[in-house]
This record gives sequence, C-alpha cells and structure tokens, in this order.
Amino acid sequence: MKVDYPFKRFLDVLGAAVGLIVIVPFVPIIAAAIKLNSRGPLVVKLERVSGGKIIKVYKFRSMVDGAHAMKPSLARLNERTDGPFFKIKNDPRITRAGRILRKFRLDEFPQLFNVFKGELSLVGPRPHESEEVEKYPPEHRTIVLAKAGVTGLSQVNGASSLPYLRELELDKHYIENVSLWLDLKIIAKTIKIIFSDPTAV
Repeated sequence: MKVDYPFKRFLDVLGAAVGLIVIVPFVPIIAAAIKLNSRGPLVVKLERVSGGKIIKVYKFRSMVDGAHAMKPSLARLNERTDGPFFKIKNDPRITRAGRILRKFRLDEFPQLFNVFKGELSLVGPRPHESEEVEKYPPEHRTIVLAKAGVTGLSQVNGASSLPYLRELELDKHYIENVSLWLDLKIIAKTIKIIFSDPTAV
C-alpha cells in the first residue's frame, strides 16, 4: 500500500537532513556514553516490518548486547496483556545510558538513514516486529503494507501506553487520511512532546 501525497518524499528527505545536522555534534558524546556504559556495538540493526517487508531499522544501542535473545526469558514480566506487543516498565536489558537516550528519543536518530534509503518515512504507522504484525486482526492488516514512520499518529497519542487495538486504530486512521497537513501536525507535536514530556512519546 502506497501512503503518499505529492511532497511526502521531499518532506522525508528534508526532515531527515535537518535531523541529522542537529544530531551530528552530539554523536561523539552519545557514542562515548554508550561504549563506556556497556559492551557492544554503537548502532544496532533491528528487524521491523515496513511497506510489507522486513527491513533493518538503525538505532543507537540502548540495551545490553544480545538483548533480543533475552526476550523469551523475560516473557513472564511482559506488562502488555491485551495483544502481542512486549513492554516492561523497568526493562532490565536497558542500560543506564540507554534510559537517557530513550527519554529524549536520541536512540532513534539513526532511523533517519532509513528515511534517506526510502525504507521508512518521517511519519507513518509504528514499526513492529514480524511476529507481532502477523497477529494483527484482519481489519488492520493494511497497516502492515504501509511504510512505517519514525514518528506517527499513535506515537504522539500515547505510543506503547495505548491499548493494543487503539494503537492499530490510530495507525489505520493515519494511512486512510494521510496528508501534508497531518504530517506537519504530527511532526510539530513530536517535537513539542520531546521538549515538554519526552516520556509521552
């Protein structure tokens, strides 16, 4: 499914360029914090679904190395009981540096390279793992075919704190009503939340 309007790709490239220019001066500090805090790579590549296919999403590492392999052993602590998503409020895999990165969403800036590559959009449905999207109800399967976003309607309205079906409803509403104006409102709200209440995104 192509979720588009005439200037969406231009907005993606422009926004990604601006975002990378903003973050570049802080990369040495971020890199030092990550590497001094725990062993492992600076940037991780996480499998997510976007545009109906699995892609590798780039992020600054905010968890201990090998965190994904630890997920089955932590399943009993999963606080999400309304669907296939996984969330632990005080996830033991997150490093001290990672908590700061996540608080201000600094860990997500490398995703702008995914935007440049055309794998993600600045704004779109929230990207999830393949085993999660496989369990979407039939009426929400169209979300899987849309290009996922670095931010989106569900992200600025509660993100992982939303009930499972409410998140899907918001993402579906976005792909059915996409427009330049809606994207600009979501981007503006994302920036506002990061500076006023970063834990809300």
